[in-house]
Amino acid sequence: AKLAAAVAAQLVTDGLTIIGITGSSGKTSTKDLIAAVLRPLGEVVAPPGSFNNELGHPWTVLRATEATDYLVLEMSARHPGNIAALAAIATPAIATVLNVGTAHLGEFGSREIIAQTKGELAEAVPASGVVILNADDPLVAAMAARTSARVVSVGRSASAQIRATDVTLDDLARARFTLVTAAGRVPVALAVHGEHQVSNALSAAAVALECGATLEQVATALAAATPASRHRMEVHERADGVTVVNDAYNANPDSMRAGLQALAVMAKPSGRRSWAVLGEMGELGEDSITEHDRIGRLAVRLDISRLVVVGTGRPMSAMHQGAVMEGSWGSESIMVPDAESALEVLRAELEPGDVVLVKASNAAGLGALAEALLIQAGGR
Repeated sequence: AKLAAAVAAQLVTDGLTIIGITGSSGKTSTKDLIAAVLRPLGEVVAPPGSFNNELGHPWTVLRATEATDYLVLEMSARHPGNIAALAAIATPAIATVLNVGTAHLGEFGSREIIAQTKGELAEAVPASGVVILNADDPLVAAMAARTSARVVSVGRSASAQIRATDVTLDDLARARFTLVTAAGRVPVALAVHGEHQVSNALSAAAVALECGATLEQVATALAAATPASRHRMEVHERADGVTVVNDAYNANPDSMRAGLQALAVMAKPSGRRSWAVLGEMGELGEDSITEHDRIGRLAVRLDISRLVVVGTGRPMSAMHQGAVMEGSWGSESIMVPDAESALEVLRAELEPGDVVLVKASNAAGLGALAEALLIQAGGR
């Protein structure tokens, strides 16, 4: 960290622009979108995957050289003070705070403490910098009072300075919208999946516009940006017509809801059967049982065809029972002990045209299950 701080300080004097990102969910996807929209403007260094802690963060800083124009840094936290410490290593000139959710709630104790910690990034930006805040999240919007930097608001709210209007989704849950700014408006068609990506794309657009991109450059780059980090809303179609959505790198209540909503969008218009293969969401503390129960019930409300709950602990039992109690599904919601058992069910019962979402916290190991589904059928 000390070496990275020295390198960052020197490179900033040479013209490097540092961009910092934090939020309870969507950090990695937004980091990838920001890198994509900045590449037409210069050389970009961004972390692979989720290199966003006290090890991956300085390692990423040390990848920058005199030739680097933009250094994009994702910042995570498990305790108050973590983001302040990361920002001190490489102080962002531009920072964006995406949302305040319930990820790591067991570590923090409350959303208010999470908000206090995420806001450390806004506080770290100097008065000469820019802080981009999500106007649709009240806890994020309130961070404007915690920074001396210029604030740019993004969102779908009419009050946002950079906003999305006329949002629609295609049959693979890819969003189209009109990007509206003070400088004009432009149509945007995203290649990434899920309505939640609209908010991520707005933050990326705001960063690029601050760095000198035109609206047309932003729209073109966003249209070409595909998932750059593994196991995050990766959508693959098998040779037999089964669509596999591998979102198994991480999960919290907010991202789980977004994944299920995307699954419902992919399946409903054409009447395809939808499968939600879900594992445990980690680090939720005493709220774990309640949050898993809510996800099980949401699957029913979204009319997901089959719910496969993977795991044997109390949280997974709560998810399964929540689904059963919400809809009296009976055999339509099943609970299996492990990923291998889930794979056996899927191999036996999947039919051409089905859509399968695989999602859990990384420790559940369901990414390998999604890969096995593809390898079995020769999927790309």
